[in-house]
Amino acid sequence: MFKNPRLILPAVLIALSLAALAAAGYLMLRETPKQSLIGGPFALTAQDGRTVTEKDFAGRPVLVFFGYTHCPDVCPTTLFEVSEVLNALGPQAKTNAIFITVDPERDTPAVLKDYLGSFDPRVVGLSGDRAAVDAAIRAYRVYAKKIPGQNGEYTYDHTALVYLMDKNGRFVGAFNLDRKPADAAAQLREYL
Repeated sequence: MFKNPRLILPAVLIALSLAALAAAGYLMLRETPKQSLIGGPFALTAQDGRTVTEKDFAGRPVLVFFGYTHCPDVCPTTLFEVSEVLNALGPQAKTNAIFITVDPERDTPAVLKDYLGSFDPRVVGLSGDRAAVDAAIRAYRVYAKKIPGQNGEYTYDHTALVYLMDKNGRFVGAFNLDRKPADAAAQLREYL
């Protein structure tokens, strides 16, 4: 097979190294559940000015949505649908929804407070400095890209997914809002 015996030892070492890397990769992926790849710690500012972390939502399921207040259609529609689900759960249900801005330059806590006044009061708006918001965007694997417009205006292309996080802050999956609010509320109730 090998015409030069001096190549046997290096070939064996390379093969063993590759096998060890493959085994380590397999063990790491096997022991790291998919849920842990989305979400994580954050420290942002709520619409009432207080600092909020993921720990403030411990013990209850949370719907997480990224968007911005100047969004022309997807964001207000999604927040309305989330509000309908929360309403269908009833006022006693211990759950929240989090709206994290991808545009903290315009979406200050005061702007978020005014904007979210039209939705269920359990929707918490979060902003912060660019670095803190970008850290949350990365933690949730969100796509957000600023699209320049005319006269200094801009929009954002962004992930329009609603994340369902369980009581322990682990990612359950994308939450389907394309159904009756009562049906969506029934699914969310399973995590209360």
